[in-house]
Amino acid sequence: MKKISEKILYKGQWLSLKQSVFTTIENQKISWESIERKNNAISFAIIATLRPSNRYILIKQFRHAINNYLIGLPAGITEANIVSEKVIEQCILKELKEETGYTGELKSKSPMLKVNPAILNNNFFISSVEIDETNSKNTNPKQTLEPSEEIETILIEQEKIKDFLIGQSKQGIDIGVGLWFLLYQLN
Repeated sequence: MKKISEKILYKGQWLSLKQSVFTTIENQKISWESIERKNNAISFAIIATLRPSNRYILIKQFRHAINNYLIGLPAGITEANIVSEKVIEQCILKELKEETGYTGELKSKSPMLKVNPAILNNNFFISSVEIDETNSKNTNPKQTLEPSEEIETILIEQEKIKDFLIGQSKQGIDIGVGLWFLLYQLN
């Protein structure tokens, strides 16, 4: 495929909707709509593990796009076009602190990944953070949420995650796809 044109159909505060026209190998023209994040921001999710209890941190957050609460992983977006590993690490730890109140140590992160590339150009990575529960900074964590955020921190043992998610789903709470990926990794 070869892109021959594109135009912005809508540009909002955070996202743009664009229409692109491509030619196929058979020289047929096709039109495709896609969403772009403003400023090419990079998003990330955090698998946060409390030590020594080995509990995981999940969050329950109201998500405007689905008009519902969603159980997911702590997550965030970096500033535009950040490429420095040090700055990305700082963004991960800052977001974890803001959403959950916990302070941790980044243990690993994936290479750049794509989430839903059929419609979204977003760059994404997943990170692993360990949190020392015995550290005095983590004995009484306090969130620092933005006015538009409603986030509940959930601490849960690995063996209880699946049943918890199924129970939440039965209550009408949506479940983030990242949690199912985590479950497959744990089993």
